[in-house]
Parts: sequence; structure tokens; C-alpha cells
Amino acid sequence: MTEAALRQPDSPWPGHHAGTRAYVRVLTAMTAAGIATFSQLYSVQAILPDLAVRFEASPARVALTVSLATGALAGFVLLWSGVADRFGRARVMGLALIASTTLGLLAPLVDHLWLLLILRTVQGAVLGGMPAVAVAYLADEIYAGHLTRATGAYVAGNTLGGMSGRLVAGLVADLAGWRWALAADSLLAVLAVAVFLVALPRPRGFVASHGADAGLRRRIRTSLADRGLLALYAQALLLMGAFVTVYNFLAFHLLDAPFALSPALVSLVFLAYLAGSLSSSVTGRITERLGRHRLLLGATALMVTGMAGLLAPTLPVVLAALVIFTVAFFAAHTVAAGWVGQRARTARAQASACYTLAYYLGSSLFGWLGGLVYAALGWSGTAGYVIALCLLAASATLALRDPPHGTPAGPGHERTRDHTVTSAPRPDTRTAAE
Repeated sequence: MTEAALRQPDSPWPGHHAGTRAYVRVLTAMTAAGIATFSQLYSVQAILPDLAVRFEASPARVALTVSLATGALAGFVLLWSGVADRFGRARVMGLALIASTTLGLLAPLVDHLWLLLILRTVQGAVLGGMPAVAVAYLADEIYAGHLTRATGAYVAGNTLGGMSGRLVAGLVADLAGWRWALAADSLLAVLAVAVFLVALPRPRGFVASHGADAGLRRRIRTSLADRGLLALYAQALLLMGAFVTVYNFLAFHLLDAPFALSPALVSLVFLAYLAGSLSSSVTGRITERLGRHRLLLGATALMVTGMAGLLAPTLPVVLAALVIFTVAFFAAHTVAAGWVGQRARTARAQASACYTLAYYLGSSLFGWLGGLVYAALGWSGTAGYVIALCLLAASATLALRDPPHGTPAGPGHERTRDHTVTSAPRPDTRTAAE
């Protein structure tokens, strides 16, 4: 059945339904956008040991190439969300991808670490325009009943980008050095951006907001008023911090005894991202059956299990544990990110931006602190640090049993086992599920 048949005359835009051509185009474009964004953002993570040798710097200092980029991204997401509210989410995403890829092509040309840090900071700030509005864009364009699975597909594209960026950089660096590694990732981003620009259909659900800055401040306050949304932001902050810490410093751990792997072999551990990509795709469908809160807690517990396994002295156990840890993280992230898009009744772009801000602030702050822990306490101390972040995230989920701020329980609301679902439609007629 076509979307025209599903839609009543003169009714508001309901969103693309799964299986339609436009839905496939949206998912293709957003997958390409995820590859372009995250292949650039995290490509340096695979070559941190190379950068430490080249610039004669400590692991914590070269890890700033990741932390400053993600920190700048976090610092600009709210600004980008305001720009997107006025000029359109699709325009902002395209601009961010084109500008960041242009900056990425300059990275292989720098000769000093401080210059690379500055370039990475600016690139991260520009990249913020993509993840800041991606989930809000999906909520605008995709039918609400299929939004969770669409978000899962988008996150799967992110994981594919993160894996491919790290894997390409690691393998190329071992053959030709860190400059060619960054160049190869930038060329990958160029191809992905081209796919995004060709595949993305014309936006149909976006309504421009021309309010003053006071309107943006009001929408930000709204996105911070709900305890459940704050709990979801906490998931992004803490779990992403745990995840980036592992992927920042596992390479250093595997290069040392008892493993003593070559850089090329170490780069292959990023193939674990394939499991993360699959996890993101499947999680959306599982969530529709089992409920978000239960799945979020289960995924966090699985992250703790995976981190414990990463302490093993044998490589097969470490690799299996890394897959478990990665699958669990992306399952948790998919649930939390999709939940934000549906829980936020108003100011959806700002709620999405706040989640993104927390996500990359966790990457920047806790990823950097993880380097200090690794330098002081080694890998076992780092494992304890990661587990502590996961336990804090799990404790924050208690607030997710509350209905959204200003949504009383009563007629028209159905209490499920972990959240409230309202039968009242949103202004765009999609069903709002918290």
C-alpha cells in the first residue's frame, strides 16, 4: 500500500511507513550520514599509539584528538538544533557533513600535535550539526509506529561508520603511516556524503520555527524539565564515557604483554563494531516487544559482564568480551536515543540535542579521565572505572518509570510494564509513546 492510500485527504503528514520507497531512501541516506560522521570522528582512535610515538606524547595527551573533537561536538549541538529549527534539519545535516569532510581532508597535512588538536576541535564543532538533529529529523519524517526501528537503523549506520573509520585508519597506518590513514578515512567520508545528498528525499514533516532566542531558551528548559529525559541523558553521558574509555585504551593494553600484538592486528579488534551494528538494527524490533526499561537495564548489565571479561589474560576471551560489551552498549544507546525522540512531546529537537550533548560530553570528559585512570592504575583500574560508570547509569533509570513531566496518569493513558503510552495524538497526528 502506498503512503497516499494510507493518508486521509487534508490530514497532517503522518510520516513515511516502513517498506515504502521514501522510507528506504531515508534509511539509506541516514546510514551514509552515520558512516561519514563517525568514520571521521573516531578514525584517530585506531592510530593513538602511532600518534603517541610520532609526537612523543602520552596516551592521555594524544587521546585529546578524540576528546576535543567530541567535546566541541557536544558544545555546539544546542546551537545547531536552534539553527535546524529555523532553516531545516536536512539542510543542517548536509552543511555539517560537507564542511566537516572538507576539514578532514586537511588533517593529513599538519605537522604538529597542537595543530591537529585545533583542527580536530573545529571539525568536531562542525560535525555537531549531524547528530544534533538526526533523531529529530527521523521523528519528523518517519511514522511514529516505525520510529524505533528507523532509529535502530540509523544507529547501525553510526556503528558501521565507527567501525569502518577505525578499521581503515588502523590498517592503512600500519602500511603507510598515520597521514595516509587519515586521508583514507576522509575519502571514505566523501563517498558517504555523496550517497547522503543523492538519497535523502525532500523533507515533508518539518515545520520551521521563527521564534526569538527566548523561544529557544524556553524549549531547552522544557527539555530539561522531565526527570525521565534527564535519566536518558545520564545514560548517554555515562555509558558513552565507559564505551569510549574501552576503545581509547584497549589498543595500548593489547600492544603490551601478555598479548604483544602488532598494530595491524590490534586494528582488527574494531571488527567488533559489526556486532554493534547488528545489535542496533535488531534492538529496535526487540524493544517494541519487550519494553524499553527492561531492555535498557539488561544491556547495561551485559556491558558490565563484557568489561569483566576484558580483564582476561587470553586473547580469545578478550575478543569475545569486547563483542559482548559492544553489542550491549549499542543496544542501550538505541533504546535511549529512540526513547528521547518519543518521550519529548515538545521541543523534540532540543531534547535530541541535549541527549547528543550528554553523549559526546561523556565521550570527551569520561574518555579523557579514563586516560588518567589508565596511566595511574593500569587496565584493571580502568575496568573498575568503566564498571562504576555503568552502575551509575543503571541507578539513573529509576526515573524512567515516571510519566513525562506534565502528563498525569488517568483516562487515555495505558500503563505498560515500563512506560506510559498515551492514546492522545501529537500535533502531527502520530502516536506519542513515552
